[in-house]
Amino acid sequence: MSNICLFGASGHGKVVKDVATSTNIVIEAFIDDNPKSEFLHEIPIVTSAEMATYAGNKFLISIGNNRIRKVISQKIKNDFTRLIHKTATISPTAKIAEGTVVMNGVNINADANIGKHVIINTAAIIEHDCNIDDFAHISPNATITGNVSIGEGTHIGAGAIVIPNIKIGKWATIGAGAVIIKDVPDFAVVVGNPGKIKKYNNE
Repeated sequence: MSNICLFGASGHGKVVKDVATSTNIVIEAFIDDNPKSEFLHEIPIVTSAEMATYAGNKFLISIGNNRIRKVISQKIKNDFTRLIHKTATISPTAKIAEGTVVMNGVNINADANIGKHVIINTAAIIEHDCNIDDFAHISPNATITGNVSIGEGTHIGAGAIVIPNIKIGKWATIGAGAVIIKDVPDFAVVVGNPGKIKKYNNE
């Protein structure tokens, strides 16, 4: 793979850079219109006005906020890549779309389908036949058991557990440590064990 650029020079950008480094992919530059410095981990930070300089590179959006990732993905015309940490275990029958990053120690099992610009964070488990839609974020140590469907933009908190055959709607938020034992509607915020709806996100 050729060198790539990351859009977003933040804490999440640092972690994504490490994923790339684990497989000997070189980060050419970070793109950020509000940089706090000129370099991040010795990699130059440039503004989006300078992106033409890197037209030959593929990109990945290294921003944790799901909604911002969606907005930026619709503005960038460059090709996107995906990044998978060398310690991740991926079934040969799993599918992972462009723009997605898979972190250290992740397990993605048979026939799982991961959409575009998804974050599968450290040591998360995605079991067989799961479907994770675009712009979702599965946080560290979350366990998504078999045949679960997770909608666009939904955030699953750290250490959360979703039992088999559950459907979670789009742009929902599942709190850290929650245990989801029944379907979750679009935009719902669910916390606790068992998970209960506390409110709804603004569409």
